Amino acid sequence: MKAKNYISYLPLILLIMSAGTYSQDLDDCVDSLQCESSWIGLSEDDRESVFEFAEEYKDFIKLARTELSFVDEATAFAEANGFEPLTSATSLRVGTRVYEVNRDRTISLMVIGEKSLTEGFHVIGAHIDSPRLELKGRPLYGDSEFALFQTNYHGGIKYHQWTNIPLALMGRVDKKDGTTISISIGLDRDDPIFMIPELSPHVDRGRNSETLGNFLRPEDMDPIIAHVPGEGGEEVVDQVLAYLTDEYGISRADLVSAELSLVPATAPRDMGLDRGLIAAYGQDDRLASYAAMRAIAEVDRPQKTTMAFLVDNEEVGNRNNTGARSDHFSDLLSRLLYAELGDDYREPVFRGALRQTKFISIDVNPGINPIDTSVWESGNAPKLGYGVNLKLYGQGNTANSEFIAWTRQLLDGNDIPWQTATYKVGVGGGGTIGGEFSISKLLILVGPCFRFTLLTPSAQRLMSTACIALPVPSMHMLSSKICL
Repeated sequence: MKAKNYISYLPLILLIMSAGTYSQDLDDCVDSLQCESSWIGLSEDDRESVFEFAEEYKDFIKLARTELSFVDEATAFAEANGFEPLTSATSLRVGTRVYEVNRDRTISLMVIGEKSLTEGFHVIGAHIDSPRLELKGRPLYGDSEFALFQTNYHGGIKYHQWTNIPLALMGRVDKKDGTTISISIGLDRDDPIFMIPELSPHVDRGRNSETLGNFLRPEDMDPIIAHVPGEGGEEVVDQVLAYLTDEYGISRADLVSAELSLVPATAPRDMGLDRGLIAAYGQDDRLASYAAMRAIAEVDRPQKTTMAFLVDNEEVGNRNNTGARSDHFSDLLSRLLYAELGDDYREPVFRGALRQTKFISIDVNPGINPIDTSVWESGNAPKLGYGVNLKLYGQGNTANSEFIAWTRQLLDGNDIPWQTATYKVGVGGGGTIGGEFSISKLLILVGPCFRFTLLTPSAQRLMSTACIALPVPSMHMLSSKICL
């Protein structure tokens, strides 16, 4: 994906997300709000770029299936693109490329700009966690001569979508002696996989008439781990414990201090005869995180210091010291300011920089689904291939008109296609990381991969919020290549 050098960071991320082309007369289109799909009139070179970018994206998210593995892959990407770890000795010269990892679960990539940091920052924010199953503290148990794992869930899931599909086990185990053991079982072709079994229809005919809410309970989401007893008649659970000890040096008690997740093991695949869609796990919100990472790698000498701020735990309310509620973002910015100003650093200077900072938070949001279009108001239904979305919630959650006008100018001035998106009144919803940053004094564009949601700040919150996103008809699973 080729981006013009003069394009600033904020438009650049949107340019990458919208395929970087607009084949129709943009002025006529945006004035009438009657735009065509960006696929129409796409040149062969641009189409080739779209598909090439999509292949690189698939390769990345195939491995980056948890926040831990995302940070590992993003760190490798950063170093391959000239970013160095941020330290107290880092010289903040114009064009310096640095990254920082927070507790192995968030990562920030930065390019130092020509203007003083006191004049604010340009930031892209997204989250890197996705809905999944997690092992409980004492997960291993036996039942009916099977060994199973007891699970909990992270984020919003539809339970029935997780049965009878191949699952991979990924994460880490931290032992009392400080040793950390990484686990990844199920992604490689020769690896075993795990599965949550569901009753056969031959013995479960009544379920076809039940509602989805009664179909499967959260406590039933336990995958089979093993079923072969030992040669001497040892229990299956004992065989599993022996395997964990032999292969990883892990005891039953070590599983208490572990972060192990079950995620779909299927590799990302093209969908449709035209290969215009990508079916993959974790696109909420690693799609936007990947686009932000790629965008900042193309930035050389920005006017303002630019940052891709990629955080954990959005799916569970932005909690913990790696989520958007933490003070890590303000801590990072204050450390950068101190590195520039030294003893001249003062709290009012920091707050002034925040007031001049622009922040785009990007997330995913359900797009129009051909099976059921009922949740969308027809004139504001987001469609795949039509660009990023200006998503207006109403009820006091929409930005003021001048901020929306500024946003339109940002998009139109860089030939970035956009559309509007509004649920039917009282239908749909969801959050993102933007609300947490509104307690800072940022000018913030908060959004999801399908939307461009504009939120009003309170009187105490000196920033506006909005959402930027791409259409995903099956939340978490499908995305259009034209929107990457």
